[in-house]
Amino acid sequence: MSRIISGAAGGSPLVSVPGTMTRPTTDRVKEALFSRLDAFDVISGARVLDLYAGSGSLGVESGSRGAGSVDLVEFDAKASAVCQRNADLVNTVARRKVVSVHRSKVESFLERTVEGIRWDLVFLDPPYPLDEPALAAVLAKLAPHLAAGAVVVVERSSRTPEPDWPEGMERFAEKKYGETRLWYAEPGAEPGTDDEPPPDA
Repeated sequence: MSRIISGAAGGSPLVSVPGTMTRPTTDRVKEALFSRLDAFDVISGARVLDLYAGSGSLGVESGSRGAGSVDLVEFDAKASAVCQRNADLVNTVARRKVVSVHRSKVESFLERTVEGIRWDLVFLDPPYPLDEPALAAVLAKLAPHLAAGAVVVVERSSRTPEPDWPEGMERFAEKKYGETRLWYAEPGAEPGTDDEPPPDA
């Protein structure tokens, strides 16, 4: 049984999505991931987005560890209901609504996001059948909504290639854990700002 590892709700068991349609992040991978995020110091007070949330495991872990707000985005009805139950757990412990659940397709959610909204930490754990062009399209929609210094974590099969990062996003690390590979990305330099010399006076 998966659990919340640390923070205010640490040790609490998480509800899992019934069936085999979702692929939850293992506790081993989750512990390694959050150890790294703690080292980056990006969780406390952060605005967090968990896309293809499944059970919401990564998002609610962030909420338990002190994120300012967490948005879980999941389209499947059963998985969305599980997200809500796990969100309620963290919200009850925190005594405020830290985690919100959005039943929506990821693409639609990003398209509806108001210009100016920025996230500090984003998780994407898309289903393995999602092909590379579709993932690239989602990343392109996400890029304008990253805060300065944001961290994006993409979880994929270790057999799939590196994601096609859009303009405005670049990979800075990756790590393989058995059949899982985590890709870490951050906002890239704005076009026209890459070490260009100043104009002549």
